[in-house]
This record gives sequence, C-alpha cells and structure tokens, in this order.
Amino acid sequence: MKPSEFPPPFSADEFVAAPGEPEIEVGVLIVGAGPAGLACAIRLGQLLEGEPELAERLGDVPVAVLEKGKQPGSHLLSGAVVNPRSLRTLFEGRVRTSEMPFFGRVEHESVYFLTPGRAMRIPTPPTMRNHGNFVASLSQLGRWLGERAEEAGATILPETAATTLLVSDARVRGVRTGDRGRARSGKELGNFEPGSDVHARVTVLAEGTQGHLTGVALERFGLAGENPQVWALGVKEVWRVQKPLDRVIHTMGWPLRAGAKYREFGGSFIYPMGPDTVTLGMVVGLDYRDVELSVHDLLQELKTHPQLRGILEGGERIAWGAKTIPEGGLLSVPRRLHAPGLLICGDGAGLVNVPALKGIHYAVESGRLAAETAFSALQRGESPWRRGALAGYDDALRGSWVWEELRRVRNMRQAFGRGFWLGSALAGAMTASRGAFPPGNARTEPDADQELIRAGAASSYPASDGTLTFDKLSSVFLSGNKTRDDAPNHIRVRTDVPADVAELWEHLCPAQVYEAVKGGVEVTASNCVQCGAITAKGGRLTPPEGGSGPEYTLT
Repeated sequence: MKPSEFPPPFSADEFVAAPGEPEIEVGVLIVGAGPAGLACAIRLGQLLEGEPELAERLGDVPVAVLEKGKQPGSHLLSGAVVNPRSLRTLFEGRVRTSEMPFFGRVEHESVYFLTPGRAMRIPTPPTMRNHGNFVASLSQLGRWLGERAEEAGATILPETAATTLLVSDARVRGVRTGDRGRARSGKELGNFEPGSDVHARVTVLAEGTQGHLTGVALERFGLAGENPQVWALGVKEVWRVQKPLDRVIHTMGWPLRAGAKYREFGGSFIYPMGPDTVTLGMVVGLDYRDVELSVHDLLQELKTHPQLRGILEGGERIAWGAKTIPEGGLLSVPRRLHAPGLLICGDGAGLVNVPALKGIHYAVESGRLAAETAFSALQRGESPWRRGALAGYDDALRGSWVWEELRRVRNMRQAFGRGFWLGSALAGAMTASRGAFPPGNARTEPDADQELIRAGAASSYPASDGTLTFDKLSSVFLSGNKTRDDAPNHIRVRTDVPADVAELWEHLCPAQVYEAVKGGVEVTASNCVQCGAITAKGGRLTPPEGGSGPEYTLT
C-alpha cells in the first residue's frame, strides 16, 4: 500500500483565476518574508535607490512583501548554522557581519555515530565542515531582515495569505489573498475581511518549503523537472541549559535504523545559542516506510541518550517547532524558475545542499539574483510579461556558485535510498570525485510512492515525563500556535483511508493533527504548525487564514 493511492481532493486549477479589478497595485510583489523574499526586497530597494525615476513609475508601493504569519520570522525554522557568504554580498559596504543577529562563529565541531548507549566520534565529512560559519535563529534573522527590507523601502503586509495565482494571457498578474474571519462552515463572522486582488508587474514566489502557489505555478506553466521533489521533516527544540556548549554537534545512526528496507535517512544537530542556550533537532527523510515512525518521538528518544542527557541535564525546554526541508537537490530543481511575470526562489525552488545541511545562504543569493532580474525587466523598453524577459534569472543562477555546489552533491541524497552503509560509501566516493562519480544522474521517487510496512518503530518511543521528554500537544502549545479552533480547515486529505495510511499520518504529524479512527482519519486542523509534511505523504496543505499558525521567536 502507498499513500499516493489515496490522493487528496485538490486541483491546482482551483487556485488559478483571472485577475479582477486591482484593489492593490504594486511594482514587484514578493510572496513570503523568509530569507529569499526579504533578500529580494532588500536588493530591489538598493537598486531603486539609484533609479528614483523607475521607483516613481512603479507607483506608491514599488515593492511589497506578503507574509502569512503574524510578522516576518513567525513561521521560520531551521537548524541553523549560516554560511555568511551571500549576506555579505547582499549588504556589501552597508552592514558588517558583526552587526547581523548571530550567536557566534563556529570554532569547534564534532560528528558522532550513535548506538543506543555509545557515541563514537568520527571524522567530520568535508561537506559538513562548518568552521567559520555562524549559529543563528532563523526566526530572529527573518525579523532582522524584515527591518532591513522596510528601511530599503519595502512595504511588508503581515497576516496575509496568498491563496490564488492571478493569470491572464498566460502571464502572471499578481495574487489574490485569502479571506479572514470565516467560520469552520465558511460563514462570514462579524470580523470578516474579504481577500484582495494584488496586481504586480513581477510576482516573486519565495514561499519556502512546500510553497502553495509555487506548486500551483509549477503545474500551471509546466515548469517541473524530470525528478519529483522529496522532503525531510525536521523537529526542533530550544533549551536553556546550565552548562555552555562550545561546539556544534551532528549525529548519525541511532535512533534511526540502517537497513535499506526501512529507508530511514537523517540525523540530529545540537548547536550552541550563546552561553546558556542550545538548540537540538532531529531530521528524517520522508521517504521512510514504517507507518509508526514519528520524527517528534524520535527526537524525544534521542534525548535519552547519555550524550544528550549530559548536555540537557538540569535544563528547561523553552521553544519547539517543526518544518519540512526540500531534499531532492539539483536533480529536483524545476527545469525553469520563471514564467511571464513570475520568478521562483529559495526553498520553493529546492535550493538546499542536503549533505552540507545548508540552504539559507542559497535562499538569500537566489532572492538577490531574482531582484536583479526583475529590476532589469522593469526598465523602459522592456516588459516582464514578455516571454523570456525573466530568463536571465535562470541563467544567473545556473552560472553561480550555488549551482556548482549543488552539482557536486547532486546524487548524494538519492544514494541513501539503498541504506545507510551503502549510501555512506557512495557519498564518500562522490565527495572525493567532486561529483564526477557516478557520471550520470540518479532518480528520485515521490515520498508518497513508498510502500508502507509495519516495523515497530513506536515500541521504543519513551513516555512523556514533562522534564526531558514531551508529548505533541504540549509542544504545539510551546510553538505559540495562533490558529482559531473554529477556522476553516486548510488541510486537504482523504478521510476514508485504510488503517495503515491513517496511522502513518497520525505518527507522521508532529502536531497531533490526525487521529486514526475506525474507517479512516479525523483531522484537527487548528493544531497545525504548517510544517508541510502531509503534502509529502499523501495530502495537501493549503494556506490557512492569515496570521494563524505558529509564532516562532527562537527557532
């Protein structure tokens, strides 16, 4: 049985519409206030600063950023160890690295292979070396970038979900935002606010992982490549601890199983966030097969290891969150990242280096390049709606260091579909040959196409003790989830599914949204932290009401 055999009630055509009368008109519209979208807004501000005539032609709002969360950063979560290269390029001569919201430079690092009772230190793989990078909270970095974008002249519209792509004559004209203040039934409440048509000369989709309109655009304009995207799910906690941690730590092995039949690929990270705080997380590829596997519970199990206990002993958990990560690499990047009037960047484009555990600096670089392409297409005598007018973005990205780095590791994630040990051996050969081995390109398989098995993963999960280990509902509370209990359901899934699929979704979800019941599954959409895992495993996440979802501050 495969989850893909029970597709959700969803059609991309439902989220494409002809533009109506513009209620808001902007020059460049950016969907998503993450690192890619905000870098795009900042770079546009820098460029327009030198061309006031163009800024005036673009109207009262030359650059606007739509953000579905309460504010920039509200929905951002990552490890995160940041390579500052693209941020330095973006702010060259304007902001020093020391002024960026980092917790400190990575001076020491360790990689361990875990068994249930031991931690064996192994040489750090070349792809995972972080010396000279910086530890950060992506949520905090997002808020800081939002401030810089506003200083550069961008208008940020928070609590605004982009639900529909406005298209006419095969050209993107902007987006329609979602209604606010509807009941679960769809009835208008007393505080009802209808959505608006936002028209733009260029629309930049920087929605991050599992972007709703990104998926719609890929289908509408035939942009998808030969290989489907695949994802991992990361669940993260932030702890206030008694003893400072002096290094970044990564682990492989336990509690994941190495056998090829399980397809369990992933590991953990533990990073210092100043002298009294650490962040730790578990990341697992969503091509796993055991219906009982739960990344949230694997993280709880990981914390019972002596290595982790020693770090967390006497500490207090102060934040929690979850997010998917695109893992297909270069081979799953869409064949085109533009259409007339449209650009796609960041995680939505799949720009993540899985072996290096890095994507933030790629998002920033792609946002910068998108801004420069849009700026060129807005010059007198040019039109961003002309076919090929935005093709320079693809050319710039393919000629950049981002593309070269992704090319070298293009087959690494796919190799681990053969199991941990063989995958590790192949990854070593790929690293040594700088991507020359194997000479061809591997293939990816959709996460929802994996045959399900029952292999007893849940038997080892520890009970919640409220001190070291925690259940899902208390974790959702810690995320600051703002979703109304009576808000419309934004999750599309079949509810009449077999027990294996229902239990898969129940264990999969870190926020306890799904409950397996007789005859199918029940959905509690108000618990959702919008991680996107359900979209990878047989359902479809659509935008909820603007302002709902988590309120991350430290993740």
